[in-house]
Amino acid sequence: MGPTASGKTALALELAQHIDCEIISVDSALIYKDMDIGTAKPTPAELAQVPHHLIDIIDPAASYSVANFRKDAEQLISEIIARGRTPVLAGGTMMYYNALIKGLSALPAANPCVRADLEEQAELFGWTALHDKLTLVDPVSAARIHPNDPQRLLRALEVYEITGRSMTDLQAENSGPIPYSVAQFAIAPNDRAVLHQRIAQRFHQMLDQGFLAEAELLYQRGDLHLDMPSMRCVGYRQAWLYLSGEYTYEEMVERGIIATRQLAKRQLTWLRGWSDVTWLETFAINNVTKVLQITGN
Repeated sequence: MGPTASGKTALALELAQHIDCEIISVDSALIYKDMDIGTAKPTPAELAQVPHHLIDIIDPAASYSVANFRKDAEQLISEIIARGRTPVLAGGTMMYYNALIKGLSALPAANPCVRADLEEQAELFGWTALHDKLTLVDPVSAARIHPNDPQRLLRALEVYEITGRSMTDLQAENSGPIPYSVAQFAIAPNDRAVLHQRIAQRFHQMLDQGFLAEAELLYQRGDLHLDMPSMRCVGYRQAWLYLSGEYTYEEMVERGIIATRQLAKRQLTWLRGWSDVTWLETFAINNVTKVLQITGN
């Protein structure tokens, strides 16, 4: 686990050189096809080093919930173990980890990441637009929740975003933690300023690699819009607003870096309150050795 740009992919690939493993991506952006540069997706060469899962599994216009991830990841873990290998989960989507480690309840607890995304949508498009969205996914709740009742509106949409199911139709189903022993590690630089520097550097590298051309292909499709989870991924939203003429290039770059920093802050907030996690420093040379010692490999 760890914030964006902290070195999770590099550590997972290095670990794969020492143990017979398969990597399961725990990233809500890497699931989308045709979104490679802006999501910092592992390169084809990196993907070829070790089997990877839950990358490039859906179109950007499709939906994928935390409940979908829980089901897919648990099945993959079982299959990888049956093959005699070790599942290595790597990524920064804390909601996904939460579903595996702590389980999914019928009505999930408030989630600061989802809530922040919804509040940002409200600032951009207005509460009426969010109410219209709720009408599409949960008309019964929308009928009883007034557009001027932001707390209840946010909660109903939050439940849908986390579970992929409406609050009205959500059944009384509970899933506990996955039935496996899990060693949990979080990697990050000790200095927050260093993380910010890495975020800015990577964003500029993405631009040099052709991120805007990638974003423009998505923009020109015609079936995508900013209200979709795929287009709310950091970087893509800012690129979209640049392509639509709402941002200058400089504003796009600045806001893209700021949004990525905010994402990292939310991820670190989750992790600071996480139990049973061993912290690793991004630049430490003994990270793999430490992982192997703790896991007994």
